[in-house]
Amino acid sequence: MAWFKRKKAKEQVSDIVPKHIAFIADGNGRWANERGLPRFEGHKAGKETIKKVLDRCLERGVQTVSLYCFSTENFNRPKEEVEYIFNLLRAKKDLSDSLIKRDCKFRLMGDASMLPSDIAEQIQKTIQDTADCKKCVLNFGFAYGSRHEIISAVNNLIKDGVKVVDESTFEKYLYTAGLPDPDLIVRASGEQRLSNFMLYQAAYSEFYFPDKFWPDFDAKVVDECIEAYQKRKRRFGKI
Repeated sequence: MAWFKRKKAKEQVSDIVPKHIAFIADGNGRWANERGLPRFEGHKAGKETIKKVLDRCLERGVQTVSLYCFSTENFNRPKEEVEYIFNLLRAKKDLSDSLIKRDCKFRLMGDASMLPSDIAEQIQKTIQDTADCKKCVLNFGFAYGSRHEIISAVNNLIKDGVKVVDESTFEKYLYTAGLPDPDLIVRASGEQRLSNFMLYQAAYSEFYFPDKFWPDFDAKVVDECIEAYQKRKRRFGKI
Protein backbone atom coordinates (compact mmCIF):
# COMPACT_ATOMS: atom_id res chain seq x y z
CA MET A 1 0.00 0.00 0.00
CA ALA A 2 2.82 2.39 0.88
CA TRP A 3 4.44 1.64 -2.49
CA PHE A 4 1.15 2.44 -4.25
CA LYS A 5 0.85 5.78 -2.42
CA ARG A 6 4.41 6.77 -3.33
CA LYS A 7 3.83 5.87 -6.96
CA LYS A 8 0.56 7.81 -7.07
CA ALA A 9 2.20 10.89 -5.52
CA LYS A 10 5.01 10.72 -8.07
CA GLU A 11 2.53 10.51 -10.92
CA GLN A 12 0.63 13.52 -9.58
CA VAL A 13 3.81 15.62 -9.44
CA SER A 14 4.73 14.60 -12.99
CA ASP A 15 1.35 15.85 -14.18
CA ILE A 16 2.02 19.39 -12.93
CA VAL A 17 2.77 21.61 -15.92
CA PRO A 18 3.28 25.37 -15.63
CA LYS A 19 0.41 27.27 -17.20
CA HIS A 20 2.76 30.06 -18.28
CA ILE A 21 6.43 29.73 -19.18
CA ALA A 22 8.41 32.86 -20.04
CA PHE A 23 11.65 32.39 -21.99
CA ILE A 24 14.49 34.89 -22.17
CA ALA A 25 15.89 33.98 -25.59
CA ASP A 26 19.52 34.83 -24.88
CA GLY A 27 22.81 33.83 -26.48
CA ASN A 28 22.19 33.94 -30.23
CA GLY A 29 25.34 35.94 -30.91
CA ARG A 30 27.56 33.83 -28.65
CA TRP A 31 26.17 30.66 -30.23
CA ALA A 32 27.30 31.95 -33.62
CA ASN A 33 30.69 33.13 -32.33
CA GLU A 34 31.48 29.68 -30.89
CA ARG A 35 30.92 28.24 -34.36
CA GLY A 36 32.94 30.85 -36.18
CA LEU A 37 29.80 32.29 -37.76
CA PRO A 38 28.59 35.89 -38.07
CA ARG A 39 26.26 37.00 -35.26
CA PHE A 40 23.49 37.26 -37.85
CA GLU A 41 23.50 33.48 -38.20
CA GLY A 42 22.80 33.17 -34.49
CA HIS A 43 19.70 35.34 -34.79
CA LYS A 44 18.54 33.30 -37.78
CA ALA A 45 18.97 30.06 -35.81
CA GLY A 46 17.23 31.63 -32.82
CA LYS A 47 14.21 32.42 -34.96
CA GLU A 48 13.90 28.75 -35.96
CA THR A 49 14.12 27.74 -32.30
CA ILE A 50 10.91 29.61 -31.50
CA LYS A 51 8.80 27.10 -33.43
CA LYS A 52 10.46 24.10 -31.76
CA VAL A 53 9.96 25.53 -28.28
CA LEU A 54 6.39 26.63 -28.94
CA ASP A 55 5.42 23.25 -30.37
CA ARG A 56 6.80 21.36 -27.39
CA CYS A 57 5.09 23.71 -24.97
CA LEU A 58 1.80 23.09 -26.79
CA GLU A 59 2.36 19.34 -26.62
CA ARG A 60 2.96 19.56 -22.88
CA GLY A 61 -0.17 21.65 -22.27
CA VAL A 62 1.43 25.03 -21.51
CA GLN A 63 -1.26 27.68 -22.06
CA THR A 64 0.86 30.84 -22.33
CA VAL A 65 4.37 31.13 -23.76
CA SER A 66 6.18 34.44 -23.39
CA LEU A 67 9.31 35.09 -25.45
CA TYR A 68 11.74 37.91 -24.69
CA CYS A 69 13.29 38.46 -28.12
CA PHE A 70 14.21 42.13 -28.43
CA SER A 71 14.49 44.59 -25.56
CA THR A 72 14.27 48.36 -25.44
CA GLU A 73 18.02 48.31 -24.71
CA ASN A 74 18.71 46.24 -27.83
CA PHE A 75 18.03 49.33 -29.95
CA ASN A 76 21.53 50.41 -28.85
CA ARG A 77 23.16 47.55 -30.74
CA PRO A 78 24.87 48.18 -34.10
CA LYS A 79 22.42 49.43 -36.68
CA GLU A 80 23.16 46.56 -39.07
CA GLU A 81 22.32 43.96 -36.41
CA VAL A 82 19.09 45.68 -35.40
CA GLU A 83 18.00 45.93 -39.03
CA TYR A 84 18.79 42.25 -39.60
CA ILE A 85 16.57 41.28 -36.65
CA PHE A 86 13.80 43.49 -38.00
CA ASN A 87 14.14 41.84 -41.41
CA LEU A 88 13.80 38.40 -39.82
CA LEU A 89 10.45 39.53 -38.49
CA ARG A 90 9.48 41.05 -41.84
CA ALA A 91 10.26 37.75 -43.56
CA LYS A 92 7.75 35.93 -41.37
CA LYS A 93 4.80 36.63 -43.68
CA ASP A 94 3.17 33.30 -42.83
CA LEU A 95 3.17 33.96 -39.09
CA SER A 96 -0.61 34.27 -38.86
CA ASP A 97 -1.20 31.02 -40.74
CA SER A 98 1.38 29.22 -38.63
CA LEU A 99 -0.23 30.37 -35.39
CA ILE A 100 -3.79 29.73 -36.57
CA LYS A 101 -2.76 26.16 -37.45
CA ARG A 102 -1.61 25.77 -33.84
CA ASP A 103 -4.75 27.53 -32.50
CA CYS A 104 -2.39 30.03 -30.85
CA LYS A 105 -3.28 33.65 -30.15
CA PHE A 106 -0.58 36.27 -30.72
CA ARG A 107 0.06 39.13 -28.29
CA LEU A 108 2.70 41.83 -28.41
CA MET A 109 4.46 42.53 -25.14
CA GLY A 110 6.23 45.73 -26.06
CA ASP A 111 5.93 49.25 -27.41
CA ALA A 112 4.85 49.09 -31.05
CA SER A 113 5.48 52.84 -31.44
CA MET A 114 9.22 52.14 -31.20
CA LEU A 115 9.13 49.86 -34.25
CA PRO A 116 9.19 50.66 -37.98
CA SER A 117 5.64 51.25 -39.19
CA ASP A 118 5.56 48.22 -41.49
CA ILE A 119 6.53 45.88 -38.66
CA ALA A 120 4.01 47.47 -36.30
CA GLU A 121 1.31 46.97 -38.96
CA GLN A 122 2.36 43.36 -39.52
CA ILE A 123 2.20 42.66 -35.79
CA GLN A 124 -1.23 44.27 -35.52
CA LYS A 125 -2.48 42.14 -38.42
CA THR A 126 -1.22 38.98 -36.72
CA ILE A 127 -2.96 39.99 -33.50
CA GLN A 128 -6.23 40.48 -35.39
CA ASP A 129 -5.87 37.29 -37.45
CA THR A 130 -5.32 35.10 -34.37
CA ALA A 131 -7.82 36.81 -32.05
CA ASP A 132 -10.15 33.79 -31.99
CA CYS A 133 -7.45 31.18 -31.29
CA LYS A 134 -7.93 29.45 -27.95
CA LYS A 135 -5.36 26.71 -27.31
CA CYS A 136 -2.41 28.90 -26.38
CA VAL A 137 -1.15 32.48 -26.22
CA LEU A 138 2.20 33.46 -27.70
CA ASN A 139 3.18 36.60 -25.81
CA PHE A 140 5.91 38.11 -27.98
CA GLY A 141 8.35 40.37 -26.15
CA PHE A 142 9.65 42.76 -28.79
CA ALA A 143 10.67 46.37 -28.13
CA TYR A 144 10.04 45.39 -24.51
CA GLY A 145 11.49 46.64 -21.26
CA SER A 146 9.84 46.11 -17.91
CA ARG A 147 10.73 49.55 -16.54
CA HIS A 148 9.38 51.13 -19.72
CA GLU A 149 6.21 49.05 -19.32
CA ILE A 150 5.71 50.10 -15.69
CA ILE A 151 6.34 53.80 -16.38
CA SER A 152 3.97 53.68 -19.37
CA ALA A 153 1.32 52.08 -17.16
CA VAL A 154 1.70 54.82 -14.55
CA ASN A 155 1.48 57.57 -17.16
CA ASN A 156 -1.64 56.01 -18.67
CA LEU A 157 -3.24 55.72 -15.24
CA ILE A 158 -2.59 59.44 -14.70
CA LYS A 159 -3.90 60.25 -18.17
CA ASP A 160 -7.10 58.31 -17.44
CA GLY A 161 -7.56 60.18 -14.16
CA VAL A 162 -7.36 57.11 -11.95
CA LYS A 163 -7.05 58.34 -8.35
CA VAL A 164 -6.78 55.10 -6.39
CA VAL A 165 -4.70 52.20 -7.69
CA ASP A 166 -4.70 48.63 -6.43
CA GLU A 167 -2.95 45.61 -7.95
CA SER A 168 -5.94 44.63 -10.05
CA THR A 169 -6.26 48.09 -11.57
CA PHE A 170 -2.52 48.46 -12.19
CA GLU A 171 -2.25 45.08 -13.94
CA LYS A 172 -4.87 46.16 -16.48
CA TYR A 173 -2.41 48.79 -17.73
CA LEU A 174 0.48 46.37 -18.27
CA TYR A 175 1.23 44.70 -21.61
CA THR A 176 0.28 41.39 -19.99
CA ALA A 177 -3.24 42.51 -18.99
CA GLY A 178 -5.48 39.45 -18.76
CA LEU A 179 -2.61 36.97 -18.78
CA PRO A 180 -1.50 34.95 -15.75
CA ASP A 181 1.88 35.75 -14.24
CA PRO A 182 4.61 33.36 -15.40
CA ASP A 183 4.88 30.23 -13.28
CA LEU A 184 8.36 29.63 -14.65
CA ILE A 185 10.94 32.00 -16.14
CA VAL A 186 13.71 30.34 -18.16
CA ARG A 187 16.80 32.23 -19.26
CA ALA A 188 18.93 30.66 -21.95
CA SER A 189 22.76 30.87 -22.06
CA GLY A 190 23.41 30.23 -18.34
CA GLU A 191 23.18 33.92 -17.40
CA GLN A 192 21.28 34.37 -14.12
CA ARG A 193 19.55 37.73 -14.27
CA LEU A 194 16.25 39.15 -15.49
CA SER A 195 17.67 41.95 -17.64
CA ASN A 196 14.63 44.20 -17.30
CA PHE A 197 12.15 41.39 -17.99
CA MET A 198 8.74 41.08 -16.30
CA LEU A 199 9.92 42.72 -13.08
CA TYR A 200 6.36 43.12 -11.81
CA GLN A 201 4.97 39.83 -13.11
CA ALA A 202 7.89 37.74 -11.78
CA ALA A 203 7.05 38.31 -8.10
CA TYR A 204 6.39 34.61 -7.44
CA SER A 205 7.83 32.96 -10.54
CA GLU A 206 10.20 30.02 -10.35
CA PHE A 207 13.50 30.45 -12.23
CA TYR A 208 15.58 28.04 -14.27
CA PHE A 209 18.87 28.75 -16.04
CA PRO A 210 19.92 26.07 -18.54
CA ASP A 211 23.55 26.31 -19.61
CA LYS A 212 22.53 26.32 -23.27
CA PHE A 213 22.28 29.13 -25.79
CA TRP A 214 18.81 29.83 -27.19
CA PRO A 215 19.49 28.23 -30.62
CA ASP A 216 20.28 24.96 -28.80
CA PHE A 217 16.84 24.82 -27.19
CA ASP A 218 14.59 22.00 -28.39
CA ALA A 219 11.85 19.70 -27.08
CA LYS A 220 14.30 17.97 -24.76
CA VAL A 221 15.36 21.25 -23.14
CA VAL A 222 11.70 22.29 -22.70
CA ASP A 223 11.06 18.96 -20.95
CA GLU A 224 14.09 19.60 -18.74
CA CYS A 225 12.70 23.01 -17.75
CA ILE A 226 9.29 21.56 -16.90
CA GLU A 227 10.87 18.74 -14.91
CA ALA A 228 12.86 21.27 -12.88
CA TYR A 229 9.65 23.19 -12.20
CA GLN A 230 7.89 20.03 -11.05
CA LYS A 231 10.47 19.59 -8.30
CA ARG A 232 9.76 23.00 -6.79
CA LYS A 233 7.33 23.63 -3.95
CA ARG A 234 5.55 26.95 -4.43
CA ARG A 235 4.37 28.55 -1.18
CA PHE A 236 3.42 32.11 -2.20
CA GLY A 237 4.43 33.37 1.23
CA LYS A 238 2.66 30.58 3.10
CA ILE A 239 4.23 27.74 5.09
